[in-house]
Amino acid sequence: MAVSEVSRKVSNESGVLYVVATPIGNLSDMSRRALDTLASVDLIAAEDTRHTARLLSAMGLAKPLIALHEHNETGMSGRILARLQGGESIALVSDAGTPLISDPGFPLVREARRRGCKVVPIPGPSAIICALSAAGLATDRFFFEGFPPRTTSARRRRFQQLAANTATLVLYESSHRLTESLEDMADAFGADRRAVLARELTKLHETFLDAPLGELVERVRQDPDQQRGEMVILVEGAPKRDDAAECGIDTDKLLGLLLRDLSVKRAAEVVAEATGRRRNDIYKRALELKAGQE
Repeated sequence: MAVSEVSRKVSNESGVLYVVATPIGNLSDMSRRALDTLASVDLIAAEDTRHTARLLSAMGLAKPLIALHEHNETGMSGRILARLQGGESIALVSDAGTPLISDPGFPLVREARRRGCKVVPIPGPSAIICALSAAGLATDRFFFEGFPPRTTSARRRRFQQLAANTATLVLYESSHRLTESLEDMADAFGADRRAVLARELTKLHETFLDAPLGELVERVRQDPDQQRGEMVILVEGAPKRDDAAECGIDTDKLLGLLLRDLSVKRAAEVVAEATGRRRNDIYKRALELKAGQE
């Protein structure tokens, strides 16, 4: 579709909330569709209007802006929804990347959909996907944790809860807590667990550090440059347990006990989570045991 056709299509629609992804660093990553959308809407709701104003200026655009951030989200969403229902088209942007991913906007989008407003995603850059694509860790399953807790005790407790997760873990972290978080990860996940620190993605000083957690902690601690900028931390998932015997669980016995009070489906879910085995395999075995009990 030609640029003019895209612009015409956007401008002919009203009362639409566009969720627009913007660059996470490199301005060349702004999509043509995102530019056309921002140029055509009546209003842009931005996490930081000053930041977005600079982005629009770099793109040769000038648009009315309204602030929507974590401190005013509840009250401001009502005003934005009223304008949507009045027929205006509005773009929602964050400071960088795809909105709502550890950024404000969820209550607005949920309420817009509840009220019957059309919500249109304009896809583009995302630090999570960018980091995963180049980290060299498994991507068939990943678990996005967002920012870990700020306090040491809560952070360590959360990492212990995540230690057995077999999916690749993806986290954000601020520069001033990076070293402490990596140390807590090494304690919870093991110093030998492979991890990647993706820093300043798409920017001039983009860096990927790939090492076991214990080694990664030391490399970051000894290099102050690695403690600056925007961070994504990726941690290899825990080893999968192919045999329940490795974790000391008698699968049949546990299933038999659970099937006294739970459905086959729920019993299989519990045992699969406890043993790390495939849910489908456990479910088939549960059906066999259930048939034997009848």
